[in-house]
Formats: sequence, structure tokens, C-alpha cells
Amino acid sequence: MRAVRLEAVGKIALREVPKLVPGPEDVLVRIEACGVCGTDRHLFHGEFPCTPPVTLGHEFSGIVEAVGAAVPGIAIGDRVTGDPNIACGRCAHCHAGRVNLCSNLRAIGIHRDGGFADYVLMPHRQAFKLPANLKPTHGAFCEPLACCLHGVDLAAIRPGASVVVLGGGVIGLLVVQLAKLAGAATIILSTRQASRRALAEELGATATIDPSAADPIAAIAGPNGLAPGGVDVVLECAGVRDTVEQSMRMARAGGTVVIVGVVPQGMKVEIEPFDLLFRELKVLGSFLNPFTHGRAAQLIASGAIEIDRLISKQVSLEDAPRVIANPPAPGEVKVLVVPGRGGDAVLPSPLVGEGVAEGDG
Repeated sequence: MRAVRLEAVGKIALREVPKLVPGPEDVLVRIEACGVCGTDRHLFHGEFPCTPPVTLGHEFSGIVEAVGAAVPGIAIGDRVTGDPNIACGRCAHCHAGRVNLCSNLRAIGIHRDGGFADYVLMPHRQAFKLPANLKPTHGAFCEPLACCLHGVDLAAIRPGASVVVLGGGVIGLLVVQLAKLAGAATIILSTRQASRRALAEELGATATIDPSAADPIAAIAGPNGLAPGGVDVVLECAGVRDTVEQSMRMARAGGTVVIVGVVPQGMKVEIEPFDLLFRELKVLGSFLNPFTHGRAAQLIASGAIEIDRLISKQVSLEDAPRVIANPPAPGEVKVLVVPGRGGDAVLPSPLVGEGVAEGDG
């Protein structure tokens, strides 16, 4: 089988590897689609911890091809999505229900082989069924949507609330839709790219701003801004220094800021603790998808979330290393790797990419 292997920081290539064989509690899934995530680019650049050599890809779905002897409720031919985050179930965090903070967390596509391949192997408890008639590409959105659901849960958006979403990538655009479903009356999205602003307004944003055209803090929270004094909830979805710092200046007194975007490991930002104290801001980090993957699968299956307009392009496994190793193209939202698509020959040696991945801002 073919697999896109991160062999070391800055070295990624498509390789021929032995086909996977399921153990008693495993399912073997033939990949239909796997999304390229900003985290994959962070992994390539050494900005997020992982254990190479490893097959990347954690946003995947596909068809069950084989099941272990002890697997209940999943049959060959089922369409499934995979929750990549495997908790140990034994540590103090797991016992407290904080499985995303598991002391022994292992993630498919980061610590063990993932979905940028012809097949992926996972414990059956990580698999969630999808309708047989669902578009194959839609299942790959369950993992990012599950992470967005956790962030929106933490934000506790009430009907009639005002919300700012910073970043117009796939996470920001999914959060816009979830905020609308939660009943937010005002949803403002900030992103530099005009095409993403237009799409956000089609998906439920009541207003958008270009942070490169004017001071975004004044444009949103200033006396003449869209939400004078600030909003109830700010969801930072870009994972870059500027938006993290802006987020705390856009919330109203008593408001909530949730950091959803994945920032490079080691990045520092400036905050003013007195401001947090004086305005009693609640600043939260949102990590992974504790108990939200099943809900995400149900939302995707229901059709309540627009997916097709978030797909920028589909590429082959042969093209995947170059896509991961380089920054996203202007206006790009989500690239899907589809193993069934044609492409160039398997790379004979590691591809060293150029450039630095950009945030979703």
C-alpha cells in the first residue's frame, strides 16, 4: 500500500509500505478522503510534537475492509469516520472525563500511522458509522467539526449572543455555522481574504472585516465599530500571534475568549493581566474533541453543516507531500487527499518542502 510518510522534520515522501493487518479489536479502513490540516504543516515544520517516521493524516473517513475477531457492531462495507485521538482510559484525566488531556494520549496521524494512505488501521472504538449514501468527501470533515464543537461548547454561546470569529479558514467557517446553529444574533468574521469573507457571509456571518484594511479592534469593539464595547464571545481560529492578541481586546467586559486555532509550539504573545482582571475576561484553550466526534458525525450526516463549498480541491496521494510541505494557496479553505485520484509516480526519495505554513487569518 502507499503512505505519505513524515520521515523527519522537513522531509516528507510517498512510500510503498506493507499493507496493514487488523488485530482482534481493530478495523482496517480503505481511505476515501483525508483532509490536509494546518497541524500537518506544523508537523512538517517541527512546530507541533510528533513521533516520526509516521504516516500523516488525522481527518479521514472511508470504507471498512476488514475487522478483527473481537469487533462488535462494525461490518465490512460500513462507511466510517475515525476519531484520531486515543486516550488510555486509566490516567487521572481520563477518570475525570477529560480524555483530551489524557497523560498517555496517542493520535492517529501524529504518533501512529494515519490517513494519508490507501488504508488506515484503528481501534474499533475510534470508528463512527456514517450513512452509506453520504458523499465520500464529507466524512473527512468530522474531525475538524468535532474540534469546533468542543470550542463552541466551551464558549457557551446563548441565543441572541454576539460572536467574533478570527480566521477564515475551514475552522473559522465551521465555527461560523455552529455559532449560527447556537442562535447567535451577531456573527462577525475577520480575515484578510475577500473570498473567505464572502463565503462566511453566505454561511451565516452577519458581517465581516478585513483586518489588513483598518485596525480590527477598533472596527469591531471601538465606539464606531460593529459591536461597540466588544462582543460576548471571541473564538480565535487562526492560530497566529496577531489574532490571539486581538481576541482579548474584542471581548466585552465579562466576555469569553476561546483559543481554538493551533499555534506553533513555542510561540509567545503579549497580554495585559490587569486588563483581564479589570474586565473579568474568561480566556480558555480548546484542545481536541472530547466526546464530540459522534456529534460531529451526526451533524455531517444530517446536512446541517455546509461542506461542499469548503472543499477547495482534491489531490492524489502522489500530490499530497507537496501540498503539505508548502503554504496554502490564496483563498484555499480545505484540500482533500483522495487516494483513488491519479497522480505522479511514488517519490523515490524524501521531498524537502519550501516555505512556512500560514495561519487561517
